[in-house]
Amino acid sequence: MNKIITLEEAVAKVKDGDTIMVGGFLANGTPEGLIDGLVESGVKDLTLICNDTGFVDKGVGKMVVNKQFKKIIASHIGTNRETGNQLNSGETEVVLVPQGTLIEQIRAGGAGLGGVLTQTGLGTKVEEGKDKVTVDGKEYILEKPLRANVALVYATKVDKMGNAIFNGSTHNFNIFMSTAADIVIVGAEEIVEVGELGPHDIRIPGIFVDYIVKEEPLK
Repeated sequence: MNKIITLEEAVAKVKDGDTIMVGGFLANGTPEGLIDGLVESGVKDLTLICNDTGFVDKGVGKMVVNKQFKKIIASHIGTNRETGNQLNSGETEVVLVPQGTLIEQIRAGGAGLGGVLTQTGLGTKVEEGKDKVTVDGKEYILEKPLRANVALVYATKVDKMGNAIFNGSTHNFNIFMSTAADIVIVGAEEIVEVGELGPHDIRIPGIFVDYIVKEEPLK
C-alpha cells in the first residue's frame, strides 16, 4: 500500500464537525504544512485535542484565528490571546485539562482503556460533572479516554511504511496521538526508503500510520 499522498488529499480527510488531534508543544512538533492546508480549506466546526493552542501565527493557533474550532481541549491557552478572546466571548468552548491528565486520556484512548483514575483536580472545577471512584480508601476522578477522527502528527524522518523517528523534543504528544485516532496522517520532514531507519530509533511503528505527507523542514 502506498501511504504517501499529497497535501490536498490529506486535507480532504478532515471533514466539517470532525474531532482532530494535533501533535506539538507550543507548536514544536506540529505539522505546519498540514495546518496551513486546513486553514486554506476552511473546514469548520472542528473539535481540537492538543497540548496547547500555539501562537496566533504558528501551529494550530492559525486555525483558532480562522475560527475553525467549536471546541478546544487543551492543557493551556496562555500563548494565544485569540483563544482567550473566543473563550471569554462564548464563541468557542474551551476545556482546560491538566497536562498529565490530558496525555493519559489520549494514551487510554489509544490502548482501549475505559479511562484513568487521578487525584489531580480533586476539590476544584476540574472534578465538576465527573464520576469519582474510591480505591483503598482514596478518592479519584475518573477521566475518560480521548480519541479523534483524524490525528495530524509530525515526524523528522518517516519511511514509506510509516515508521517514524523524531529529533529531540518534537516527539512530545505525537507518539500517543498516533495510536488514538481513526485516521493518522504524518507530516514528514524527510521521507526515506524502508530499511533506512534504525529499528531501535523508531518511535511510531508504521502500523499506526495511514498516510504520509511531505512537510517543509521546521524553522
